[in-house]
Amino acid sequence: CPNGDWDIYSFHINSTVTSRYATTIITSRVANPINQSQEIEFHVKIPKNAFISKFKMTIEGQTYDGVVKQKEEAQQQYTQAVSRGQSAGIVSSVGRTLEEFKTSVTVAALSKVTFELTYEELLKRRLGKYELLIHARPMQPVADFKIDVYINERPGINFLEITGGLSTKALANAITKTHASSEAWVHFYPSKEQQSQCESCGEQGLNGDLVIAYDVHRNTSMGDLNESEGYFVHHFAPSDLPRIPKNVVFIIDQSGSMHGRKMEQTREALLKILGDLAEDDHFGLITFDSSVSTWRKELLPANQDNLEAAKSFARHIHERGATDINAAVLEGTAMLNRHPHDGSVSLLILLTDGDPTTGETNLEKIHKNIKEAIGKKFPLYCLGFGMDVNFDFLEKMALENSGVGRRIYTDSDAALQLQGFYEEVATPLLTDVQMVYLGGANLTQTNFSQYYNGSEIVVAGQITDNNIKMFTAEVIAISKSNRVMYSETLPMEEPIEARSDSHIQRLWAYLTVKQLLDKEVQLSGKAKDKVKKEALDLCLKYGFVTPLTSMVVTKPQGEDSQVAHKPKEGEKPTRSSQVPSGSGLQFFNRHVHSEQNYHHHHTHTHTHTHEGPPAMPDSLCECSLMFFSQSILRTLLHSLCLSLSLFSLSLSLSLSLSLSLSVSPLQRFLLPAEGQALPLCYDIPVALSLRLLKDPNNELSMNGQLGQSASAGYRKIVIHYKSDQHIELDTTGITFNDGQNITYFSWILKINHETDSVSLILRDKEMDVTIASTRVVIMLYKRNGIKFLWPVLRQRPTGENIIGIMGDSILVSSDHNTFTQLSSESFRCSLANFRRACICAFLSRGTLQALFCFLGDYGPSCLEIIDKILPCSSGLIPHHSHDHCNSTR
Repeated sequence: CPNGDWDIYSFHINSTVTSRYATTIITSRVANPINQSQEIEFHVKIPKNAFISKFKMTIEGQTYDGVVKQKEEAQQQYTQAVSRGQSAGIVSSVGRTLEEFKTSVTVAALSKVTFELTYEELLKRRLGKYELLIHARPMQPVADFKIDVYINERPGINFLEITGGLSTKALANAITKTHASSEAWVHFYPSKEQQSQCESCGEQGLNGDLVIAYDVHRNTSMGDLNESEGYFVHHFAPSDLPRIPKNVVFIIDQSGSMHGRKMEQTREALLKILGDLAEDDHFGLITFDSSVSTWRKELLPANQDNLEAAKSFARHIHERGATDINAAVLEGTAMLNRHPHDGSVSLLILLTDGDPTTGETNLEKIHKNIKEAIGKKFPLYCLGFGMDVNFDFLEKMALENSGVGRRIYTDSDAALQLQGFYEEVATPLLTDVQMVYLGGANLTQTNFSQYYNGSEIVVAGQITDNNIKMFTAEVIAISKSNRVMYSETLPMEEPIEARSDSHIQRLWAYLTVKQLLDKEVQLSGKAKDKVKKEALDLCLKYGFVTPLTSMVVTKPQGEDSQVAHKPKEGEKPTRSSQVPSGSGLQFFNRHVHSEQNYHHHHTHTHTHTHEGPPAMPDSLCECSLMFFSQSILRTLLHSLCLSLSLFSLSLSLSLSLSLSLSVSPLQRFLLPAEGQALPLCYDIPVALSLRLLKDPNNELSMNGQLGQSASAGYRKIVIHYKSDQHIELDTTGITFNDGQNITYFSWILKINHETDSVSLILRDKEMDVTIASTRVVIMLYKRNGIKFLWPVLRQRPTGENIIGIMGDSILVSSDHNTFTQLSSESFRCSLANFRRACICAFLSRGTLQALFCFLGDYGPSCLEIIDKILPCSSGLIPHHSHDHCNSTR
C-alpha cells in the first residue's frame, strides 16, 4: 500500500495477443506532489508462467533500464555489496497464480516518475479455451486507469468471454468488447468512483483479476501454421476425432499427513471423477501409507456396479501411517502392465502431500525404479497436495515419464482443482504423436505420447534458409478409428501468412527455454550443463528473466541497484543478508538506503522515533544462579530446544569446538522476580534462536532470532498459526502468508489487514498482531545505527501449558532450598533433541557449568547423556562440576 502522498495519476495495462503469444506492458505514472523528496514504490503482479523481458524507469527525462544477466553474475555483484556491509532485501513473493514485482525509487519534490514493465507468455489451451489473466491493483484509485487488450488470430476467433473478479455488475459499464472475425478488442475503463465501490475494491482502489477467455476456429485437422521472419509456429488441436478408451489407475496417499480437510477433498474429488468415467474405460484404485492396498487386483470396466463399489471404497479411505511412494507407483505400473487393453490409452495419476518416509526413501533410486518400470509405455501424472510437498521430486518423476507435475493448493476449491486436472486428461484423442517438419531446424519438442481433447500441441522452429516454398509440415499419430497411422500434410498452394513483426521468433525462444528448463531437471552431469547453457544463451539474447537469469535494475546515482530473480514456488521469501537460493520475484539491494529520506518525509506522521528499549545497566545484574526458578529454567530450556532443532548434528559438531572456545557477545535479559528486590538476569549468546511463546491450545507459536550485536534485540521474529498461516518479521519488512497468498509490507506503511482469524495493524513502525486470544506488538527500533525488533505481549493467551520466554509467569521463591527440587516434568534431558544439534555450539563453558550444577541431582544424568553423544561436552564441563556448584552457593 503506497503512502497517501503519492499520486498515481495514470495506470495503463496494454496487452497484445498474436498466435496465442501475449505481450503485456504495465505503465504507471506517479507524481510526488509534496515539497520534499520521497520514496515511491511500483508494485504489480504478473502470471507465474510469464517471463519479464523489460523494465525501465523514467525520471526527469532520464531513463534507467533493467539489464538481464546470468544469475550467478548478478548474485556475485550482490554478494560483494553485502560484504561491504550494504543492505539487501527481497521485496516480492510467489502465490498461487501470480508472482509479484516490486521496486522503488526516490523522487524529488514536485517531480514525477514513470515505471514500465513488460512481460511475455504463451497462452496454454486448457479445456477448450485460452485465458489471458490480467491482475489490476494500482494501490489507489487512479483518474486515468485503462486496460486495453488486442487479440489477432489468423484462423478467426470462435468465441470471446470476460470473467474474473473485476467482471462484476458494478463494473459492467466499464467493460467493452468488440469481436470481428480474426480480431478482438477489450477495454476496461472504470471511473475513479467505480474503483472504490466495486465488490473487490476499497479505499486503495481496484484489487482483482480480469480474465479474457477465447478460442479460435479450427478449419482443418492440420491446425494453424504461421511464419514470420524465418520462424514458424504450428498450433495443432484437432477435435473431429473419436475418443480413445483409457485405462487409468488412481494412486491415493492416505498417510497421516493427509488428515482432515485434505482427505475430505480427495474423497470428494475421487467420487466425482469416478462418476465421469466412460463405460468403455477401465480403472483401478490404489491407496498407500506405509503399506500399499489395492481395491481390486486387476483393472475393471467402468460399469455401474463397479463404479458403485469403487465409490463405497473411496468413501472409507482414511489417513494413517507413513508414505511409501515407491512401492505404490510400482504397484500401479504393474497393474497397468498386467492388464493391457488393445485400442486404449493407459495413464497413472498419483496424488500425495509428502515425501517418501518409508520403504525406499532415496529420491534418485525412486526416480530410477519408476522410470525403468514404466519404460515410456504410458504417462505418470503427479499431483502434489499443499505447499509442504517435495514438488521438485514429483515434477521430475512426472517429466521423466511423459507426464506433468501439478500442485494442488489447500484451498476451499481443492476438490475442484483435482477434478479440473482430471478433465484435462479425461478424453484422449491421439497417441504417439510425431510432428515432422521438412525444411525446419532448431525445433521445439516434436514427439508427444498423447493428445487430449481441449488441449493443444504447439511446435515452433526455424525455417532452413528462410525458404518457405520448401517447407512442409506433417503430423503422424494413432487414433481410435482404425488404430493405424494418422497423417495429413498441409498443401503447398495454401498460403502461409507472413508478418513483419518478431513475435513468432520470441514465441519460439520462450517455448524453447521452457522446454529446456524442464529437460534440465531430468538430466545430470555434462548433459545437464549443456542444456542449461543453451537455455541461458537464449535467455540472455531475448532478455528473459528465468530461473537462470536475473535482471539488474539500475537507479539514479546514490540509490540502491537491485537484482530481480524469477521465483521458485514453495520456497519462503527471505530478506536476509545472505545470498538467496530463490523464492519470490526478488530484489536484493546493493547499496544501503539513506534513512534520512524516511525520517524526513515522515515527520508529519511520526511524533517519536524508536531508539530501542531502555538500556540495561550492569549494576542491575547483582543476581546469582540461585534466583532461577523452575519456571524460568523450563522456559530457558524450551527456548534452547528451538535453536537445537534448527541445526543438524554434523554442522553443530563441526562448529562446537571453535564456537565454545571463542568469546561471543552476549545478550542480557532481565525478568522481574517475585519476592526479590532485584530482577533476574541471564546472558544469552547473540544470534541464538529462542522460543518466545507457544500456545498449543490454539496452535500458535512465536520464535525469535537474536541479532548479531549485543546492544540490539531480535533480527527476526516468526509467528506460526495453525499449519498454514505464518507471519515473518525482520528489520526490512513483514511477510504474511495466510495459507493462500503471500503479502509483503514495508515498515514505513500504515496497514490495517484482517482475515477471519488474524488481525494485523501496522503504524509508526509497530506491528500489532492479534490471533485468537493473544495480542502481541512487535516494534522496529534503531540504536547506534543498528535496526532490531522487540516484542511486547499485550494480551497473554488463555489456557494451560503456555510456554516460552513471554509465556511463563515469573515466580521466584525466597527460599533458596526449593530451587533444586526439580521434577521430571520441569526438565527432561531429551536424547532426541540432543542428537539433533549440539548445545555446545551455543553455550559457553561457564553457562553449561552453571546450568548443570544448578540441576542438582538431575545434572549428572543429563551430563552423562551429553557425554555419550557429544564429544565436545567432556572438554567443556568437568565431571566434578558439583564442587563448583557448592562453592557458588
